[in-house]
Amino acid sequence: MGVLTKVDRPLEGIKIVEVAMWAFVPACGGMLSDLGADVVKVEPPSGDPLRGLQIGSISENATRKIDYSWESYNRGKRSITLDLKTEAGREVLMKLVDGADVFLTNLLQPARRAMGIDADAIRTRFPGIIYASGSGSGPNGPEKDKGGYDAISFWARGSISATMTEDGATRPVGPPGPAFGDTASGAMLSGAICAALVKRLRTGEGSVVDVSLLGTAMWSMQRLICQSTADGLLRFPRPSNPVPFNVLVGNYRTRDGRFLALCMLQADKYWARFCEEAGRPDLATDPRYSDAAARRENGDACFAEITALFESKRLAEWRAILMRQDGQWEVVQHVGEMHADPQVQANSYLQQADYGDGTTIPMVAVPMLFDGQPMPVRRSPDLGADSDAVLASLGYDEDAIIDLKVQGVVF
Repeated sequence: MGVLTKVDRPLEGIKIVEVAMWAFVPACGGMLSDLGADVVKVEPPSGDPLRGLQIGSISENATRKIDYSWESYNRGKRSITLDLKTEAGREVLMKLVDGADVFLTNLLQPARRAMGIDADAIRTRFPGIIYASGSGSGPNGPEKDKGGYDAISFWARGSISATMTEDGATRPVGPPGPAFGDTASGAMLSGAICAALVKRLRTGEGSVVDVSLLGTAMWSMQRLICQSTADGLLRFPRPSNPVPFNVLVGNYRTRDGRFLALCMLQADKYWARFCEEAGRPDLATDPRYSDAAARRENGDACFAEITALFESKRLAEWRAILMRQDGQWEVVQHVGEMHADPQVQANSYLQQADYGDGTTIPMVAVPMLFDGQPMPVRRSPDLGADSDAVLASLGYDEDAIIDLKVQGVVF
């Protein structure tokens, strides 16, 4: 499926002012931008600190160094630099917020209060606006003024790391990649903002919404958190026996060292056909394995048979075999294989964004299709790239813009 060059985006006409940095809340702004909102990112003169990390490439053989963290979370926005520590900078910000639908921030609450951009101040001046914030562990409680990051607030405090760490490990399991919890939390915050926009459309009332890294982690872990709370457990017990309850649910290694993930929850529905296509129809007729109860009773032997069976063939062979039966399965893929996945290509989940210099860069699209069409991706803005245009749209003439620059309010 091709990506349309012009498409009706669902949030066209929505204006968002973002005063945020790093990944969590900017990722929310980037998602809303892809959905059509005009997101104006207000950066300090030095820029969002994420710009300065210079993460660059992970390969020594890369021909160009693109910071995909920055590009991913700030896609499609406009950038204006403002020194919000000055009264003149805050005055410009208020003109920018006037007429906006959403004020989006992740500055700590003490900093917001000091700048006069906390929820009470903004909503008093603009009662219809939606004030949206991202926090480490929530806007209430004894740690409401404490900051947080993905690795600590989401991954560590949210119980995900401990749950994934094997007993006796020398260190807890870390996140699988940069901003793993930030992007999930950003998506959650974008959903809250869209809900608040619908509420305002129905009632005319704005809202104050907050999403935290901790709260999103708990939402992701809710099954185990609720069960352990109800049962009085410190941690969810790990099975002492690696043999699965259902041998058609789990991961198996192939002859060439790859892995296949099976998730055939209705085992008896798929067992006979699976065995036939895999070249072992005898397993289906063996009374020890004939149904789910028998397979559980003879779990060790059955698991050994299936493990050996998968190890006897290469991944390509297993692809052909598994495609001939009806049970659910997938290949355990590497990140470098995702671009070639036929479903990724068919749904335009990975696109090429115009980088503005005659080249393109790969970017993952918002995973939402509207009327069968994906949302086109756009690159991030250079620091202050839109300062003059944004100021002009607010009524500042050329002399006034130059004066702001001379004062050091705009860069």
